[in-house]
Amino acid sequence: MKPTLCVVLHDVAPATRAACERVLGAIGAVHPGLPLTLLAVPRYHCAPAPGDFTAWLHERHAAGDELALHGYTHLDEGEPRGFVDRLRRRHYTRGEGEFADLSVIDASQRITAGIRWFARLGLAPRGFVAPAWLMSEGTWQALRWLDLRYTCTLRQLVVLPDRRTLTSQSLVYSTSSAWRRQASLAWNTAVAASLRRNPLLRLELHPHDADHAAIRRSWQQLLARHLDGRRPATLGEVAERHRLETDWDMLGSGLELDDEEHEPRGHGTDGGADQHVARVMQPEHHA
Repeated sequence: MKPTLCVVLHDVAPATRAACERVLGAIGAVHPGLPLTLLAVPRYHCAPAPGDFTAWLHERHAAGDELALHGYTHLDEGEPRGFVDRLRRRHYTRGEGEFADLSVIDASQRITAGIRWFARLGLAPRGFVAPAWLMSEGTWQALRWLDLRYTCTLRQLVVLPDRRTLTSQSLVYSTSSAWRRQASLAWNTAVAASLRRNPLLRLELHPHDADHAAIRRSWQQLLARHLDGRRPATLGEVAERHRLETDWDMLGSGLELDDEEHEPRGHGTDGGADQHVARVMQPEHHA
């Protein structure tokens, strides 16, 4: 694979739109027209998406950006199991790791509800990325049966349904406190240097990554530097290219490809998924 750079914007939602547009403007200042992957949340913190937001998503898609599904509410409403799990799900993710501990049925229903939301907009997402990249075993099982082409973890791009992986540690910043911002600057410089020969580099941005000058300069410099030697692409494009290349490798080695179509075992595509999710969401959360 030719060295590639994917720029991904997380948490795209009505409540974050203004901050997202600041990030998009800062990206455009480095490279206008760069193809991006926007991770959209259908009901961010349980709030519905108004028409002007969905019209904006259509504009971004028409301009060449990929839209992928980023959870359904972006809220983890389960109960942590022990100290470490609580630290991870309540402090590290600030209670937003929605798919950290879902059963296969619950994960299937939420993802299906998200896919149906996209369908009502006339769009079909190729990818699903869980908030904070946290996925339970039930979520992995659900992805086996759903019509999606890829997912991601913090360290891998995963082609679905057979889970072929392309290793790529994400460059991701933390802006919630001064010490986290300082640590992010050093960490991402080191990670980017270690990945200079990796086929894929993923720059994963969040809505407030343009609001702090030092953070903004850091990722803009990394973006400009790596665009010199890398081809920009969306996550969906890279996943499809990786699928084709590994298929050819398998054919060349004499191995047979498994083209069998698998059917869901009664839970992957629940027709009432939207209504079920709406019923179980807690109404007190607001964007």
